[in-house]
Amino acid sequence: MQRIAYIAFAALGLIWGSNFLFMKWAAEWVTPSQIVFLRIFFGFLPLLAYALYRRELRWSHWRYWHHFLVMSLLATVLYYYAFARGTTLLLSSVAGMLSGSIPLFSFVMTLLFLRDETVSVQKGIGVALGFAGVLLIARPWVGGIDGVNVEGAVCMVLGSLSLGGSFVYARKCLSGLNLSAVALPTYQIGCALLLSTVVTDFEGMSRIAEDPKTLVGVGVGLGMLGTGIAFILYYFIVGRLGAVTASASTYIPPVVALIIGFFVVHEPVTLLDLVAMGLILCGVYFLQTEKQWIGEGFVKSHS
Repeated sequence: MQRIAYIAFAALGLIWGSNFLFMKWAAEWVTPSQIVFLRIFFGFLPLLAYALYRRELRWSHWRYWHHFLVMSLLATVLYYYAFARGTTLLLSSVAGMLSGSIPLFSFVMTLLFLRDETVSVQKGIGVALGFAGVLLIARPWVGGIDGVNVEGAVCMVLGSLSLGGSFVYARKCLSGLNLSAVALPTYQIGCALLLSTVVTDFEGMSRIAEDPKTLVGVGVGLGMLGTGIAFILYYFIVGRLGAVTASASTYIPPVVALIIGFFVVHEPVTLLDLVAMGLILCGVYFLQTEKQWIGEGFVKSHS
C-alpha cells in the first residue's frame, strides 16, 4: 500500500504541474472567469461522487456554511481566478515556476495573522531566498518584449496569498469542527461552484468546444484530475505517508511545468529562470524542514 502511495505522490505532482498548460490552452478560447467555472464544475464531480461513496456528507455540517463560503472564496474562486489570469499573461512554464512560491506566501500569511509563528534565522533565510527567486522570475526592472508580464506575476502572487489566507482561516476557524478530509473540500468546491455560477459571464464559453484538445484538457486535465482527483490523492497520501511527505508534493509542479513548457510547447527557458526556481524551492525547503507547519496546517484545515 505504501508503494501505491508513492505512485500517487508522483501522479499528484504531474497532475498539478500540467495544470498551467491546460489553462494556457483554454485562455485562447475563454476568459479566466470561464476557466475557473469549468475547472470547478468538472472538479466537483469526482469529489462529490467520492464523498457520497464514503458517506462523509451530513446535513448537520451545513451549520458551518459561512466557513465553507469563506474557504470557497479564498482557497478556490479567488485563488483559481488569480492563477488563471496570471497564466493567460505569462508563459505556462513561468506561471508554474511562480506557483512554487505557494508555501512561501502561505508562511507569510501565517506569520502575519497567527501568533504561534516566530521568525528564526532559518525561516528568515528561507523567506529571503524565496522572494529573491520570485523577483528573478518576474524581473520587474526589465520592460518591453523581453520582460515578464508584471501583472501576470502579481496575479500569481495574489493567488498564492489567497491560498495562504485560507490556511490561516482554516487553522483558526475549522481545526476544531471535526470535519473529515473528504467532506470539507466537497463543501468548499460545491460553494465555489455556486459562487462562480453567479459571477461568471457565460457568453462565448461554448467556443471552447471548437477545440476538442482544449476541452478535454480543461474538463479532464484541469477539472477532474487537477481539482477533484488531486484532492482525493492528496488525502490518500496524507493517510499513508503523513502530512510532512504530502506537503513535499509542492516541489514537483514547478519542475513539471518547466519541463512541459520547454519540451512540449517549446517555451524559452533561461539559466536565470532555473536559478530563480532553485532559489524558490530552496526557500520552501528551509521553511519546511525547521517546522512542518505547511503540511500540518493543510491537514488541520481539511480534517
